[in-house]
Amino acid sequence: MTETVTPATVRSPSAPPALSGPGLFTVLLAAALPLIDFFIVNIALPTIGTDLHAGEAVLELVVAGYGVAYAVLLVLGGRLGDLFGRRRLFLGGMAAFGLTSLACGLAPGAWSLVAARVAQGASAAAMLPQVLATIQAATSGGRRAKAMSLYGATAGLSMVAGQILGGVLVAADIAGTGWRSVFLVNVPVVLAGLLLGARFVPETRSQRPEPVDGPGTVLLALSLLTLLVPLTEGRAAGWPLWTWLSLAAFPGVAVAFYAVERRADRAGRTPLVPPSLFALTSLRRGLVLMLPFSVGFSGFMFVIAVALQSGEHMDPVPAGLALAPMAVVFLFVSLAGPRLIARYGSRVVSAGSVLQAVGLVLVVLAARRDWPHLDFTALLPGVAIAGAGQALQLPNVLRLVMSEVPPARAGVGSGVMVTTQQSALALGVATLGTLFLSLVPHQGMRDALVTTLLVQLGLVVLTGLLSLRLPRTVG
Repeated sequence: MTETVTPATVRSPSAPPALSGPGLFTVLLAAALPLIDFFIVNIALPTIGTDLHAGEAVLELVVAGYGVAYAVLLVLGGRLGDLFGRRRLFLGGMAAFGLTSLACGLAPGAWSLVAARVAQGASAAAMLPQVLATIQAATSGGRRAKAMSLYGATAGLSMVAGQILGGVLVAADIAGTGWRSVFLVNVPVVLAGLLLGARFVPETRSQRPEPVDGPGTVLLALSLLTLLVPLTEGRAAGWPLWTWLSLAAFPGVAVAFYAVERRADRAGRTPLVPPSLFALTSLRRGLVLMLPFSVGFSGFMFVIAVALQSGEHMDPVPAGLALAPMAVVFLFVSLAGPRLIARYGSRVVSAGSVLQAVGLVLVVLAARRDWPHLDFTALLPGVAIAGAGQALQLPNVLRLVMSEVPPARAGVGSGVMVTTQQSALALGVATLGTLFLSLVPHQGMRDALVTTLLVQLGLVVLTGLLSLRLPRTVG
């Protein structure tokens, strides 16, 4: 298929931008880093708390500070890439991610670690939207479909691999670094990524970039902050008055954000999140489906890490490796995704939700049967089948969401999609994590785990029902 040169992207007067194989590898490497770092600390939190004498509320900020800063600034990062050049923002964001990872690894105390994690999340928000926008602007046809499938596989695998890697690194205690190695490991990876990116990632940008939407940026940030911060910190802080006031303010701020964005869209400007973008059926329905999927996924990862370490008293390595079957199966099944989606369309996503539900039921039965001796063998069938189901869902949904977004809006579209995913991941830790930890004192660890997994099962059923509304054909 001949690639059409649109006025939305520029590279040189003579040729459209082209993303080579090494360039695709580089942007996928960058896509993996922020997601790995969201999950890598789950296993390291007990060690961090002991070493830095940090309480539960501060430890939750180590997770939430990164996730909230990341979610709040993602759409802005996409807009800045459109404005100043995606390659420039990609390299700058990656360099900042490496420096802030170094700051996390060298943090002398708990609050300095929280501050470094917030800065790390902001750096990730500058880097990650450029990945999808570059793929969207610098590929077309079958190459774009393949690249998007690989992006989806990378995203899913990174979320599971992060937790496994965290356990291995903490236990390895490389040069006495202990938990610090989960952050320091990013530094050499970033250096390699910068060298590859400078050589192989093409520059793309909008030929007619819009200025940054200041009111929209502020209102989106306030919307996410008023929702995510109280849900994340409320339980550990004892639900003080400010948490309820913040949650009460959320609907009003969200409505104000939508009104400002709709007014700008109707006036012919490009707001931070254009409401007209949601006229794309694939994007709108895909984002709705992504919410319960991501909430359940991140909640499961957090809860299983706490249950295995605090309830089963597993060391970091076996706690992390308990999810290894999920990662392995996810990798191999996701490789078959493009062929399956070409043959069966979006019904592959529906089949994936059924498989994930079966896997969760097996994990619930194992927890009820084997606790307090829940181990790798008992978890293996459930997590493996759940991993297969997730592999049929996530890569294909991510590909479907971006399938109709024109290159001119690649930065905006990718920012909206990743913001939805990241906000839902943070919301999953905040809601399912809070539910689980609140139930433990009353029900015990086993029953709290089972109850939380059953709530996630309900989210999987909802995902399956929503998948029936997806466009049958995935572009």
